[in-house]
Amino acid sequence: MEEAGAAVATAGEAELNLSRLSVSLETLESELEARGEERRGAREALLRLLLPHNRLVSLPRALGSGFPHLQLLDVSGNALTALGPELLALRGLRTLLAKNNRLGGPGALPKGLAQSPLCCSLQVLNLSGNCFQEVPTSLLELRALQTLSLGGNQLQSIPAEIENLRSLECLYLGGNFIKEIPPELGNLPSLNYLVLCDNKIQSVPPQLSQLHSLRSLSLHNNLLTYLPREILNLIHLEELSLRGNPLVVRFVRDLTYDPPTLLELAARTIKIRNISYTPYDLPGNLLRYLSLASNCPNPKCGGVYFDCCVRQIKFVDFCGKYRLPLMHYLCSPECSSPCSSASHSSTSQSESDSEDEASVAAHRMQKVLLG
Repeated sequence: MEEAGAAVATAGEAELNLSRLSVSLETLESELEARGEERRGAREALLRLLLPHNRLVSLPRALGSGFPHLQLLDVSGNALTALGPELLALRGLRTLLAKNNRLGGPGALPKGLAQSPLCCSLQVLNLSGNCFQEVPTSLLELRALQTLSLGGNQLQSIPAEIENLRSLECLYLGGNFIKEIPPELGNLPSLNYLVLCDNKIQSVPPQLSQLHSLRSLSLHNNLLTYLPREILNLIHLEELSLRGNPLVVRFVRDLTYDPPTLLELAARTIKIRNISYTPYDLPGNLLRYLSLASNCPNPKCGGVYFDCCVRQIKFVDFCGKYRLPLMHYLCSPECSSPCSSASHSSTSQSESDSEDEASVAAHRMQKVLLG
């Protein structure tokens, strides 16, 4: 107990460190109650309480009554299967560290979390190294959350409701079993750091280009074979990690194309020939369809496409050193353009095709991690 006593902070300090005490829960409860009594008569409120590596199986009861001004709570490295109602009493808590526990089953988070004051106060939440198979619904209501870490769990997917966390600046979901990135992830205006490494992700949705604040994107050790060309719109991106993906060692050059439907042929004709019409001239389904037109990226083509398009890979140089495959969509296989020729040409032709975009991208991408 001598080592444990040395780790305990004095009553006059704003931090109380009770880590690695190796005592029973009852002894820890008594210690917390005593410290809480001391605080009631002290001028300085306790702001930080550190309880990692104490073999806790539940939150101490004294937590809710003795530390009303607590801003940081660390209960990492214990044996917690649930964060009890004591947590809801910490009305001003800003940082909760509960990594490397056994959280993840039903009732892992206290009922009423989304309706509690923590919804407006909690800014940093670390639940990495637990057993969550899905992102708890209540977490998606923590509107003040700036950092969310759920790495090293058993997550199968990212819910579309992740877009509710509008204040989120850092999202860490590495080391899970995620297969898809929802387009709604692109609706987080403040996101600076996105970590999706060590998952099973096969593609990146173009909607991620809406993350205009993004500075670091970690996608290493996934199943990516290409990147969407829209990634070039991430003007503040400084680091892109791609090692351990198939696109690093081999490139996809498949030409896939299904014949357009009569609906698409009609819509293409109207758009390409600029035929004037009124809402009374065309069927309702064709009117709605016309609003979905996408322009062919080939500047020499001028065509449009709707559902039927050709998926092509174009190689783009980054920093004059790395060549990354980006996805392009063409209106037809006959649409000869730098996009299509890049995927079938020699290395020198491919590099020539990407010179213009490389000159734009080089100053944006300062670090591309492929190895």
